[in-house]
Amino acid sequence: MDNPKVLRQGVWQAYSDVAQTPHTEHPFAVGRQFAEGIGYPAAVLENLPAVTIEAFTGVSNVSLFADLPFGARVLDLGCGAGLDALLAGQRVGPAGTVTGIDFSLGMLSRAHQGALEAKLGQVRFCQADAELLPLDSQSIDVAMVNGIFNLNPARAAIFEELARVVKRGGHVYAAELILREPLPASDNPNPEDWFA
Repeated sequence: MDNPKVLRQGVWQAYSDVAQTPHTEHPFAVGRQFAEGIGYPAAVLENLPAVTIEAFTGVSNVSLFADLPFGARVLDLGCGAGLDALLAGQRVGPAGTVTGIDFSLGMLSRAHQGALEAKLGQVRFCQADAELLPLDSQSIDVAMVNGIFNLNPARAAIFEELARVVKRGGHVYAAELILREPLPASDNPNPEDWFA
């Protein structure tokens, strides 16, 4: 995809569509069965609101393997419907904070609703671009990133922002899909090819 604006619009549309109609067909896996398939235990998902689980997208169970101490300040970058943010909120407790950031208002609406239903007041969400975070420098103890690097060509800027907002000695836990060999060339690439 040579045009970053076209790619960004395609990604935004794809994830906004998931937020609106999670049970229809999408160019990538969505929902509870998918979450269980990548390692979220059914017992953990039982304690989360359906509004969050049914629109889950990601590539790993990053909120389960990340070290999230009680009272930590956590960033969930590309939070989507908020599954990882809610799990992080449970782990850091009321003394901690979790900030979920996404660029899809549809996903953020689900995330807000999920936090309300889960009664996790320490979890908040805001709309922003991953390469322009509305956070103070050195304000985050732990950042989680569950599968956004392949969806945003501004990777260098995202890494710079993570380095800016995470405290010295803090941690970044990231998961991403990696190709083992090049994809076959396509004569007519389109944004949906990005998710194949």
